[in-house]
Parts: sequence; structure tokens; C-alpha cells
Amino acid sequence: MEQSFSLPDGLTKAQQYKQFLRDYALFIDGETDLIAALSNTSAALREAFGFFWVGFYLVKDADWLSLGPFQGSVACARIRRGRGVCGTAWAEARTQLVPDVDLFPGHIACSSLSRSEIVVPLLDPTTAVRGVLDIDSDRLAAFDEEDRRGLEQVVQLLCKQIFPE
Repeated sequence: MEQSFSLPDGLTKAQQYKQFLRDYALFIDGETDLIAALSNTSAALREAFGFFWVGFYLVKDADWLSLGPFQGSVACARIRRGRGVCGTAWAEARTQLVPDVDLFPGHIACSSLSRSEIVVPLLDPTTAVRGVLDIDSDRLAAFDEEDRRGLEQVVQLLCKQIFPE
């Protein structure tokens, strides 16, 4: 079965996330394979919203995130805990919404074209951070509170599937 996540024109951002979440919930239901789920989630988000770069970094040991499935140009392979936007989201276990990456202390420039970023931590049932969803834009201030709410809901659905209790 082929699944499309293209969204119709004319929807508000809130409506886009509502439709995406409805379709995504059905699509991800029953998926327990980590790589398959992360790969399809990054592809679905990029298809639906046209994000410049979307992907995952996974906690591999106490100090490093390692690059996981993604859509977009090549990326940094490893990010230290507490460094850059991804490492900060991991260390603080909370979403980071960055309107201008050049103003973020310690920003790691995997791509010189990235201008704004949002990073959502992946939490397991014990609330331990197991990775992060990283989305970059080539436009300043591309993400807002609507994106935060919508992407946090996407990550919650994903985590229920890949980190069962």
C-alpha cells in the first residue's frame, strides 16, 4: 500500500498538523521496528511540510548522539551531549525552538544553509531521552509554537510505537 502525506493547499498550519497527525497515527500504528519507523517518519514529515532537512539523532552512549535516518543533505555524524541545538535538547529533555541558529550559543553548522531549527526529544516510558527529532529550515524564524505543538504530538505517537512499556 502506497501512502502519501502530501497536504492540500489552503490549510492553516494547525489544520496541516491535524490532518498529518490523523494520517500518521494510522500509518505508524503497529510499527515497532526503530529504523523503519524513523525512516518513514522523516520522509513523511519532509513530504508533508517541505522541510529543508528532517531526521533523527539517537543516543548511543552517555556522551554522544549518532546520526540516524534522515531526509536531506549530508549531516554531522555525531553530536556531543549539551552541544548545539540537538545536544541541548537531549541534555535538557525539552524541545528547542531556534529562530536564528547563528544566535544560538554553540550552534553546530552541519549545513551553512540552515537558518532556523526545531529539535524535539524522543522520550521512552521512563522519560529518558533516547534520541531527538531534528528539523532545519533554510529560512529564518520558520518554526513557531504551532510547529512545536504539532511536532511534539508526532514524536509522542512515534515513541509509543518504538519504545513500548
